[in-house]
This record gives sequence, structure tokens and C-alpha cells, in this order.
Amino acid sequence: MTGPFVPGPALRIEGAPGGPLAGLTFAAKDLFDVAGHPTGGGNPDWARAHPIPTRHAWAVQRLLDAGATLIGKTITDEVSLGILGENPFDGTPLNPRAPQHVPGGSSSGSASAVAQGLCDAALGTDTGGSVRVPASFCGLHGIRPTHGRLDLGGMMTQAPSSDTTGWFARDAGTFARISAALLGEPIPSALATRLPMRLVVAVDAFGFADAETAAALQPMVRRLSALVPDVREDLLAPSGLSVWARAQRTLQSAEAWATFRGWLDRDNPRLAWSVARNLASADAISESDRQWAALMRAEARARVAWLLPPGTILCLPTTPFPAPRKGLPLATLDPLRGRITCLCAHGGLTGVPQVNLPGAEVDGRPVGLSILAARGRDAALVAVAMAMEASR
Repeated sequence: MTGPFVPGPALRIEGAPGGPLAGLTFAAKDLFDVAGHPTGGGNPDWARAHPIPTRHAWAVQRLLDAGATLIGKTITDEVSLGILGENPFDGTPLNPRAPQHVPGGSSSGSASAVAQGLCDAALGTDTGGSVRVPASFCGLHGIRPTHGRLDLGGMMTQAPSSDTTGWFARDAGTFARISAALLGEPIPSALATRLPMRLVVAVDAFGFADAETAAALQPMVRRLSALVPDVREDLLAPSGLSVWARAQRTLQSAEAWATFRGWLDRDNPRLAWSVARNLASADAISESDRQWAALMRAEARARVAWLLPPGTILCLPTTPFPAPRKGLPLATLDPLRGRITCLCAHGGLTGVPQVNLPGAEVDGRPVGLSILAARGRDAALVAVAMAMEASR
């Protein structure tokens, strides 16, 4: 089994003494700069082509300043272009909850390290699902915060209009402590007076998931419903989850091509076939397709703003199924990736915060329930995560 940490010299940076996170350890996905250590991006040719950073990424520095100790950098899918967690150069990190199955990506090593108990929390990134998916597959709390809320300085970009920093923890208490430090906002402890008043259950998303996954999540939906006085069902994407997914793939791929094409042209790097194929196809995206996708993004944002007025949250399956087996052929994986994108596309399209809640299994493999709220309501979602853990 592949360990979650990137190969190289041992790395440990002590956090500031006496901070609110003193005593906690964390790891950082190898897309975050750590002074004096290369940022590898999951590809050896990327690491060689870029200078060793001289300062920490904002998120790394923020946790160090709060007292947490950094213990390592973690494996990522190549230049964050993956959703399953298999890397041909560094290997596939262990999913300890399902050892013969993928951990999810591209924040695979960070999820693996937390799930194995090697650290208390870990930083990841989420552009198209790269925190949410491994959180679901590994049975962790994970967050994609409001897009644009956090400083992304020192974090390797992919598609700037969708990129976010995210993080993982095994338990809600640690998750809340890390969230408070990074969000710069206290997580309310008087949960009963701060919980949302309305819950929307996204019936199209539950219908899209495998029947076994939808059924496994129902006890969690009932527990969540018991915390909220007003519950109703509605559609997340009336125009179709697959239509939203196509729009997100178009925008994200076009931006990824713009981000990486200079490196590709200059260095002709080694890439896995699936990554090279996706980048090559992104070069062929037409301006009319980009314009259509931008219009669909505006439609999606309007829809989610209508669904999520103040005091409202929405729930849906984080992934349509639990973790697939490792080493499947591309012809099998491509449809699975497409289905995952259908349940993750709203993140990049709308920029609203999303938290994965662990607590369900299908055939012994974790699946997560996600909750969404309006932009800027990240702390409210973390409070709900605490209430859900307390209600078990």
C-alpha cells in the first residue's frame, strides 16, 4: 500500500505555542507551498520546473500561527486533475475504510492521512470535488468553503473561478476547531439557537445516486430533519444535473488549459494518459461552448440563491456511490467520473459552501451526506456537523 505522504526528507514544523490549535497536527496537500520544500503538484516534471518556495502558503501559515504542527505533505492526483486518487508517479494512498478501493482525489493523500489517524486534520483543495469526494469515500468531515472567501496565496491553481482551499477531520470537534481558525469566525457552541430553520432535500440528487447509496443515507436525512423545524423536497437542478456537470467541465477544463498550457508547451512533461487526454481536449473547447457554460453558471447561481435564503440548508448525497475498486480500466472509470461530476458540479458553478457529513456505509464502504448553505454561511454548516455528531 502507498503511504499518504510524498517521498522526501522528513518534514515537521511546530505550531506557535499556546494557540487555539496547540496539540493538533496537520498535513498539507502537495499543492500548498511550504518554505524550503518543493511543491510537487503530483508530477515530478512540475516540481523540477518551479523554484522551491521561500514562504508558506496562507492556509499553512494560518494553521501554524494558530498552534497546529505540520507533519508532512501529501500525495495528490497530477496537478489536481483527478477525482479518484490514483497517481502513476506516487501511487494510490490507502483508503483505510476500504483498502482495496480508491481514496478519492485529488486530495487523496490528505484524506488518507486523516482517515489513518496519522494527523488530526489536513489541507486539501476543491475545484470540481477534490475534498468532497475523498471525504465521502474515506468517511471524513470535509468542507469546500465559500468560493473566494479564503486567501489562496501559495496554493497551486487549476481553474481560478472554481478553486478553493478545503480541509478534513475525523471528528466534528476537531473539524470545528480547524474551521474556526481558517474561516476566522467562531463556530457557535449554543447549537440549538443557531441551527437553520429550513431544510431542502434535493430529490433529483437522491434519485441520481445508486439506490443502495440513497437508502443508506436515509437515516442521516431523518436525523438532520429532526434538527430542523421545516423540511421540504425540491430539485437542485431543474435543467438537469448532467447539464450542470457539462457546464462545469467546460469552464473548469478551459481554465485548466489556460493555467497549464505554458508549462506543457515549454517542458513537454510526462503525464498519465487520462490527464494528457483531458488537457488536449480542453484546447479544443470553442468560444461558443464557453459562452453557453457561463450562461448556465449564471442560471445555476440564481437557482441556488433562490433555494438557499437565510436560515436554509440543502442536503444531497456527496457521491452517487462508495469508492470504486483500485486499478479499474479507463473505459470503466470514465462513466464513474462523469456520474461523480453530476453531484459535484454545483460547487464550482455556484461557489456556495458545502460540508460532507460522514456516517453511512454501503457494503462496508463509507458514503457521505452533504449539506449546502448560502455564500458566507460556512460556520453554520460546521455547527450543523457538530449537532449531527451529537445526535448519533
